[in-house]
Amino acid sequence: MEQNTTPRKRRGRKNPPVSRAGADAFSLDHIIAPRAGFGFLDDTRLETLKQRVHTLLEDYGMTIVHPAAQEALRKAGATEAAEAGRFRLPRALVNEALAATPKSCTLAGKTRPFDMNVPRGDKGFILRTGTGGHGYVDPRDASYRNMDLTAAGEIAAVADTLDQVGFIAHPFVHGVPEVTSDIHSYARITSHTNKHVWMQPYQKENVDYLLKIAAIAAGGEDALRAYPSTSTITCSFSPLEFKHMDTEVIIACGKYGVPVHACSLPSAGGTAPLSPAALALMAVAEIVGMVTMAHVLSPGLPVIATPLMFALDMRTGSALQSSVEALQAAALSIQMVKQGYGLMAHTYGSGSDTPDADHQSMAERALLMQTVALSGADILGGIGQLECATVFSPVQAVLDNEIGAMTRRFIRTPDITDEALNFDEMMRVAQGGHFLDSDHTVAGCRDQHIPRVFQRMGRDDYESCGRRAAFDVARDQALAAISAQPKGGVLSQDQRREIAALAKAADKHIVEVYSGAGAVDTI
Repeated sequence: MEQNTTPRKRRGRKNPPVSRAGADAFSLDHIIAPRAGFGFLDDTRLETLKQRVHTLLEDYGMTIVHPAAQEALRKAGATEAAEAGRFRLPRALVNEALAATPKSCTLAGKTRPFDMNVPRGDKGFILRTGTGGHGYVDPRDASYRNMDLTAAGEIAAVADTLDQVGFIAHPFVHGVPEVTSDIHSYARITSHTNKHVWMQPYQKENVDYLLKIAAIAAGGEDALRAYPSTSTITCSFSPLEFKHMDTEVIIACGKYGVPVHACSLPSAGGTAPLSPAALALMAVAEIVGMVTMAHVLSPGLPVIATPLMFALDMRTGSALQSSVEALQAAALSIQMVKQGYGLMAHTYGSGSDTPDADHQSMAERALLMQTVALSGADILGGIGQLECATVFSPVQAVLDNEIGAMTRRFIRTPDITDEALNFDEMMRVAQGGHFLDSDHTVAGCRDQHIPRVFQRMGRDDYESCGRRAAFDVARDQALAAISAQPKGGVLSQDQRREIAALAKAADKHIVEVYSGAGAVDTI
């Protein structure tokens, strides 16, 4: 996180001392070094795919069902296709939108040490926790249960201590009315962290309630506009459709000045063609379409391009996020939106298709994180998620934090100046000599990356400690974070009351309309 220590009082908020996560997070921000790069696309291949994006939007178009958006697009120059609701987006309008869309923004915390600039000043990346998971692996005994509000609070507690994790996403919680699950989950998470919180509305009636909760947690609407401590997902519906609710998200976020993550989630072989390049093309076309809509509906709104790639297992029909094909598509799509269009870029940087925090999980998420980090992503999502983004494990989140620290260091382009090479001394070293007592070694030895969870002990120590491995250390760290979490969260009592009242009002307004169920204590 980029540090901004300017003091600013806010209404009714506790200001506890900055935790280690806030003080140390992203401690390499002062080091401005080029990011090592990787990409499947040279300039010619990149331009070919960009032209395909334009052709899809201009000649085929996007289906849009929101009446106000339809009218705004007509006025902006879009034309309707033969199929009702499908709008062709002229190239000039798309290019205008791409040029006008902000190329940077701030994802603020509730206090300034937790603010993050996108892109980061050190050319690195930001990690976030997984979102939407329905299941939870309890760190106490590795038992599985449906996600609930207690688990959501524990996610916030653990993520608050992870120094590589910049912001937290709310999961889907059971034990509350299904139609307001997002409201209860978001309220619990945002009440228990000073970090930025990523919002995911589940239906159009909920959008306004969620943003009002965000405003209360921020200290008021003006504070939220000045320091947007939440950002919101808006999704396409592959292939090339856009739902009413997600249009409402763009309009509402424009009013509050809250950044949106334009998210496309196509599946190769299902809602997109099978090949990795076609999957990336579908995602980027939908994202550019959303960028254009945001430009028309909420000019100047920060939009973060968010391709989340899935590929169907053609034997079973199961969705995969860590298959080779999904990884290739993720790299292609990030290169397109970042290098091709200059947009802020966000995708899965962690996750696995296995249900457990096992050897397969570690291999898949390490490969995924390295691939998309080298491709240029500004935000890497999915910390702690398992089973193709449907399950959250706090122990896995702690392990992911370690992978994130290693990856952050790995993508820094090594210095090859004579000073960095210690070349003068290399030219003078005696036969059979060494560099242990070199001034160069002494000066740089503390800059080595030292893991906090991964183990480097020898066999004797390993056996004497009962073969205690990284998983055991990660579990203890997760449990310690949960035990240390303040019961009342980080907000004032007045803020908690306001949020609880708003959640109950949402239940009365939304839940009773759908099912007649009662209200739930969210906080």
